[in-house]
Amino acid sequence: MKKIINSLNDGFFRMVHGHRLIYNTCWEDPAIDRKLLALGPESRIVMITSAGCNALDYLLDNPAQIHAVDVNPRQNALLELKTALILRGDHEDFFKMLGGGSHDNYTTIYHSIRDNLSEEARNFWDGKIRYFKPGRGLRRSFYYHGTSGWVAWFFSIYVFYIKREAGPHVRKLLAAKSLAEQRTIYEQIDGCIWDGFNRWIIRQPALMSLVGVPRSQVRLIDETYPGGLEHYVRNKLRHVFTTVPIRNNYFWRVYLNGAYTADCCPNYLKPENFAHLQQNVHNIQTYTLTLTKFLRQYPGRYSHYILLDHQDWMAGNAPEALEEEWEMILQNSLPGTKILFRSAGLDHGFLPRAAKQALRFFAWRTDNLHVTDRVGTYGSLHFAEVA
Repeated sequence: MKKIINSLNDGFFRMVHGHRLIYNTCWEDPAIDRKLLALGPESRIVMITSAGCNALDYLLDNPAQIHAVDVNPRQNALLELKTALILRGDHEDFFKMLGGGSHDNYTTIYHSIRDNLSEEARNFWDGKIRYFKPGRGLRRSFYYHGTSGWVAWFFSIYVFYIKREAGPHVRKLLAAKSLAEQRTIYEQIDGCIWDGFNRWIIRQPALMSLVGVPRSQVRLIDETYPGGLEHYVRNKLRHVFTTVPIRNNYFWRVYLNGAYTADCCPNYLKPENFAHLQQNVHNIQTYTLTLTKFLRQYPGRYSHYILLDHQDWMAGNAPEALEEEWEMILQNSLPGTKILFRSAGLDHGFLPRAAKQALRFFAWRTDNLHVTDRVGTYGSLHFAEVA
């Protein structure tokens, strides 16, 4: 019976990732990434696309090339939409759509850039551009669409409308001026939200699938983190809301509010960076492929790889594919090539032996930065150079 349930859960995960936009915003802190990566005019980056926010953030460091690779074409379609809106040249419209999450003239704006999108991106946005439709309803924002957006929407409804005693505390937390104030307020929130329902729903594979967490990653957390998934999530939330300033934490604020603000948003949305992005956005290319297939089709000596946490899934489900991916990464690297990845686990023990032997890790740097991460949901951060 357990095998059947696991098979159904895995099938649901594949269905979600094969047919839906998962991430409407990146869930990795680029401020940390840019400190580690030391990007510059000679940099040739290979990265997982996700929502494309961080590719645009890295562009501010003037890399020569950014190759954004993702097996989900909808993630690449989102990055294409962002780059097309940048090239359109109107920052006010750009911010309303991707900062505010909606625009009164969203269809007109879309049709003004539609011809600049790939056929695959057009096919997606022709049916989904309504995500940016303004309204008074609870799904009023682009950031409450896509599967991660559905979960964010449910969480905001739960906090502000169902678990009503938590709502005022959350609003106070968002207005907090100091970490001491955050800690005091969060103690009240923690006591409100961790009831039996939340402890139950956190463990549901369907919910984890919607936010991009496969069963293998849940298993990794259960096996390596004291107290398992429930304690992992609870402790990560406590850490991010009590030790990292909330005033500039646009990752959590956008999901609680449904929108960014002008003074709390990703760098790619700030007006002072818009002209630079316009001049350099042609340096980003998207590819709907696995990383291994990309490196086979487009071999080269790349200077940086940004792998997010996708190898957690490979380690648990496709170890041979993980070995093959690292073989291709190392074949397409030079001594000194920089590699950045995250994991739900507490270490990088899942790496193939060949990768461990070929890399120099800098734990003293990543450990210090990991505790400042504004997202705060990963178990570990890893930065290495090819020896």
